[in-house]
Amino acid sequence: MAGDDEPTAEADGESAVEADGEPTIESDDETVVEPDGEALEENVGQRFDRLPSTAAERRVEGRATREEVVDYFADRFGIPAETFEEYTFWEKGAGKIWIYAGEAPSPIEIEAIGMTCLRTRQEHWKPTTDFVQRFGRRATDCVIELSREEARAFIDGQDQDLEWDGDWGYLIAAHEIGVGTEGRPERDGDAVEGATLEPLGVGLYVHGELQSVVPKGRQRSVSDRR
Repeated sequence: MAGDDEPTAEADGESAVEADGEPTIESDDETVVEPDGEALEENVGQRFDRLPSTAAERRVEGRATREEVVDYFADRFGIPAETFEEYTFWEKGAGKIWIYAGEAPSPIEIEAIGMTCLRTRQEHWKPTTDFVQRFGRRATDCVIELSREEARAFIDGQDQDLEWDGDWGYLIAAHEIGVGTEGRPERDGDAVEGATLEPLGVGLYVHGELQSVVPKGRQRSVSDRR
């Protein structure tokens, strides 16, 4: 159970907004000298740098490694490490991690490469909505299943008091679709066979409340749809 160090929807520091509407934290990195006398490189926020494979290869202070990112997704959400065998991970800015299905020279100065997947350089790492919707079906842990009405409130950006007996912190909010016609209003359209648990986005669960952190630009009100 989380204590005083639990994550919050707001983070300290100077905030900026990505194109997908998700908050991120900007910070300045200073050159640091390791005990062996080798100076670490500074983080250059306007370019993409490929994440080092392990901590032993890290040359920028505070930069996450590929190993740490893959372990985070496996330990927190149960997403198998082999899921990312064909992907590379990149940092642009301070702690904005991107995932790319392929190889590219590093560093590289372009606008985008793949999609954003994770926010690091903060106490509690946060996966992005894009990542969860793309890879969340492989998750087995920290997935909170929502009813139809709860799912509608979630994508509308509403916070909800819900019971959850798992870990606090960032969760994958999901809703089962294709469950037949019983109880479905006609406006919901035709039912499909074969129910699947569809990831909707990222929620922050603390003190019995699920806070929707779906970016404002991607929220949509469906509670009053006719």
